[in-house]
Amino acid sequence: MNQDELLIGKIEDKINQADLRYMLTWGTFLDTHQRKVCEDYCKSKRLPVKVIFYGGYEDAERCIPVFLPDYVKIPSDDQYVDMPQEVTELLKVVRVSAPKGSRQLSHRDYLGSLLSLGLDREVTGDILVKSSDDKTAGGADIIVQAEIADFIELNYAKAGRTKLKVEVLPIEKLDAGTVKIEQKQDTVASLRLDSIVASAFGLSRTKASEAIRRGIVSVNSLEANKLDMEITRSDKIVMKGRGKVMLSEVGGTNRKDRVRVTFSVYK
Repeated sequence: MNQDELLIGKIEDKINQADLRYMLTWGTFLDTHQRKVCEDYCKSKRLPVKVIFYGGYEDAERCIPVFLPDYVKIPSDDQYVDMPQEVTELLKVVRVSAPKGSRQLSHRDYLGSLLSLGLDREVTGDILVKSSDDKTAGGADIIVQAEIADFIELNYAKAGRTKLKVEVLPIEKLDAGTVKIEQKQDTVASLRLDSIVASAFGLSRTKASEAIRRGIVSVNSLEANKLDMEITRSDKIVMKGRGKVMLSEVGGTNRKDRVRVTFSVYK
């Protein structure tokens, strides 16, 4: 049995619990590949319960699957507006801050120091790193499953040699930061995923295709591994290690029959 089959088995157990016991159930954090496996499975079945994917904020890369009996109401198509308390209580924010003037800690620093506590990656969600300078302490908001938040608060004291101040907050206090966006214009041969990835991230078509086949490209928080997948306006594309862009505008064609596009590049 491979990892995807094991994941589906766990998902089936959560669905059955939610249905038979008429209770809200949830799983651990999923990466983009695992989420796609889970979504594809749920879409292929006639489920007795509702399923949502919740990561604490709208653009979360890592999310937990939540299975909802019909007494839990989702009031809007926008799941992050008035999210039911039963769901928001599943996650907490661990806010860590470093001393002023200390070296800038990276995502890898925070993740590595958390894992050194004996935690599995599946109990932690996105790590939103804040920059530091001589006047401002750096730090991060780390999204975690609620049941391990107190353990982290008691045991998480350092990232490398840098001492940390730690506090646990409700997920509603999450600071997703101010996102800087730059516009990039280009022309592409088509709106296929491989063509869009090559243009958006400044790669050759061959390198873009390799990245897609390796499973490090996601579209709208789901792993995307089909080179000919059609990308549409407002789709968000993430490439691990390279960043995130959104296809914000699709224009007409030029004299060479190439499509004019504009990307919003997240900084």
